[in-house]
Amino acid sequence: MVFKQIIGYVLILFIIGCGGGLETPIDTIKQNLRDVPEYSIILDDMKTEGNFFSHYFHKYRIVQADKDWKTGWLEVSEDYYNEKEPFLGMTLVNKKAGEINTQPAPPGYAYVGDPNYGQWRQHENGGSFWEFYGKYRMFTDVLGLVTGPIFRSDYDDYSSYRRRRAPYFGRNKQYGTYGSYTQEKRPDFYQRRMAKEQVKKSSFSDKVSNRIGRRTVGSQSSSSFSNRIGRSSSGFRSRSSSFGK
Repeated sequence: MVFKQIIGYVLILFIIGCGGGLETPIDTIKQNLRDVPEYSIILDDMKTEGNFFSHYFHKYRIVQADKDWKTGWLEVSEDYYNEKEPFLGMTLVNKKAGEINTQPAPPGYAYVGDPNYGQWRQHENGGSFWEFYGKYRMFTDVLGLVTGPIFRSDYDDYSSYRRRRAPYFGRNKQYGTYGSYTQEKRPDFYQRRMAKEQVKKSSFSDKVSNRIGRRTVGSQSSSSFSNRIGRSSSGFRSRSSSFGK
């Protein structure tokens, strides 16, 4: 019985150590901000480390109306990392008016259309676009709304995805890990990913070369051995014939 308990404790420690605990870093952040009425948690960066045993990390940006800050690297489980992999640069958690929304979306979209944060203005081309009030103007820069105005059609498209509880990557799919806007604004992530892929390819090529080399040496050895056998057999027959004479 005691032995089983010890094994159980070891397994729990192993799972937590591998980043597979029940609580994610975002859960901890949400708990620490439980008394804050509004905030956004953005997936600011992510990376993997290790070859034989891989470790997975996230970095978050937390934005409030009057301030923002970034976390350091926080380890997450492999499953959680893979689940959130498409959402680089996007809001993973948003709290507004006490309500928490965990549907991934471009930064700042959760505040668009809410008259408490801004208003619709007429654009020179005839369409309407969203403008934040003065105290929330920092959303325009901090939350990444620098690709141009958010038009009513953008917001309607976003609202449609939200009703379906589906992630929204923008009308032109410009947000998220594979979006053009993210690739432009986060070159370090893609350079790091490319370097890691090159290491993997190089390692794979080395393994293939080593295997081919071993097979070639083995084949040469086998051929050499066969030749020696052949010469020996030939010599034996020759001597036998001579002996018979």
